[in-house]
Amino acid sequence: MLAAGSVAVARPANAPVDATSSPASYAMTSAAASPATTPTSARDPLTAASFTTPHAGWRLKDSGSTARFRGLAAVSRTTAWVAGTGGTVLRTRDGGKHWRNISPPGADALEFRDIEALDARRAVVLAIGEGAASRVFRTDDAGATWTESFRNPDPRAFYDCLTFFDRRHGIALSDPVDGKYRILSTGDGGRSWRVLPSDGMPPAQQGEAAFAASGQCLVSSGSRDAWIATGGAATARVLHTADRGRTWTVTDTPLPAGDPARGIFALAVRDRGHALAVGGDYRPDQPSPHAAAVSADAGATWTPAAAPPKAYRSGAAWLPNSRHLALAVGPTGSDLTLDGGHTWHTFDTGSYDTVDCAPDLGCWAAGEKGRLARLEW
Repeated sequence: MLAAGSVAVARPANAPVDATSSPASYAMTSAAASPATTPTSARDPLTAASFTTPHAGWRLKDSGSTARFRGLAAVSRTTAWVAGTGGTVLRTRDGGKHWRNISPPGADALEFRDIEALDARRAVVLAIGEGAASRVFRTDDAGATWTESFRNPDPRAFYDCLTFFDRRHGIALSDPVDGKYRILSTGDGGRSWRVLPSDGMPPAQQGEAAFAASGQCLVSSGSRDAWIATGGAATARVLHTADRGRTWTVTDTPLPAGDPARGIFALAVRDRGHALAVGGDYRPDQPSPHAAAVSADAGATWTPAAAPPKAYRSGAAWLPNSRHLALAVGPTGSDLTLDGGHTWHTFDTGSYDTVDCAPDLGCWAAGEKGRLARLEW
């Protein structure tokens, strides 16, 4: 099931898993792209021209797993963590050539949907579900050992996503309890957690929830700012905090809404000012028009993408060192924007649920049936 917190409906049907194409066909004709004669080094600033090379695109890696991975943390081009079904956590240190199964013992019945890497050896992983199914684990030794640092005691709560502002401070998000989203906070790197007061949280809409689809329904930027993506209600909204979750403002967005299967499924924030939202309707028999929007004012206002992805998308990420390039992924394909989210172009038709990029330009994608890939150019 693809869970929107306590609202769960059938997940999208599987998309073809072997189709991969190069962005070169459209990048060369885009006004934002300039001709490229040689591949761009991973150490150079990434530009649109990087995607005009013949071999640009996702390159699948053999994970050795059949889990569905919706949690992903890119540390670098060589190191990444993924988390998924069956309590599965994998980690690579060699660019995806080998993946080590470092799953917490006894977690087979858990659904991991988000993982945040504090560095190459320390990570925090979130399991979703009602009541005690929502749990948080932390490792300090690259997964050799894990400590369960939180088990949800409230049967009304359903945790969806988590994010960290730095190596010590982070928050996790639960669907509304008593009419308001619940925020869990840590100040010691995920070793301990406490529920924040809800006084500064605006009321939730009837039926509103967050989608635990890619670990990107809660994202942060800088030392204090975070954003929540919502769906399942009359309006798809974005909530913003500038004080690590104590108080929030809320704004409407133009993304599809009005149904439990519609809304914003992922946010990507480049800096405090610039943000992307992607989503739509994840049912495969339903169209997803207007499934992307952009903000230039910290999410206070949102503008529909002029040419959004052609289908539902569940994950998004800005490419490092670029003011204009970003990726979006979903069960039916991946898209690239060359103009900061206003127009999107499909460059791959494989199925992915989530995407993340590291500061050294290491971009990774993960999804169903153990699918893991790294972006090459």
